[in-house]
Amino acid sequence: MSTLSNVTLRRGGKEPPDIGFASDAISEAQEVPKGKSVRYAHKKDDGKEWFVLRATYGRVNKAYDLITKDRTEAYLPMKYRHKIIKGKKKRILEPLIPNIIFVYAERSKIETLVKDTPELYFLNYYYNHFKKGPDGKNIPLTVGYNEMMSFIKATSVDNEHVMLVEPSQCHYKNGDIVKVIEGDFTGVVGRVARVAGQQRVVVELDGLCTIVTAYIPSAFLERV
Repeated sequence: MSTLSNVTLRRGGKEPPDIGFASDAISEAQEVPKGKSVRYAHKKDDGKEWFVLRATYGRVNKAYDLITKDRTEAYLPMKYRHKIIKGKKKRILEPLIPNIIFVYAERSKIETLVKDTPELYFLNYYYNHFKKGPDGKNIPLTVGYNEMMSFIKATSVDNEHVMLVEPSQCHYKNGDIVKVIEGDFTGVVGRVARVAGQQRVVVELDGLCTIVTAYIPSAFLERV
């Protein structure tokens, strides 16, 4: 994915495999219809933050449709998986992180979506379990803009080797922060590590998840 432009894109940033979102079909492991795609922020807006929200009952696709109908920017990372359905092997597009959607908006807009939008009764904050507000309660989890851009770049590539991992699976050489300068993952910033026997770049969203790219040769990396 070369740039983060304010347009609808498909996984990989070109014209490729659909990153479309089924309505509620994904939770039923059905094939995804064509035509829908990811929207995401094209430039930083100091008045907005990337909020992590949780849609219960497997309705993350419905949440995406309702949230973006007024052009609010959101990102729903997806991943292809092979499943046997009615005796046939099919390639199914599913949420990479079950029930999670990322929304880029002002805090007041997020509050409206979560608390004052009846159609989104199933949408909730995902809370930061490591930080508390003045009232002693956990605060809603947000992701830094640069971290989110790396996450989007890494997870929008149509590559079956992009995956969620446990931190213990990442074997860091020296902890260097690197940037991918060539290949499908160009622009991704993270830490280089060996995961599943291959050199990859690790992108961490503190308090939520750790994802890794596919294999990245050393020639494609530069220290940051």
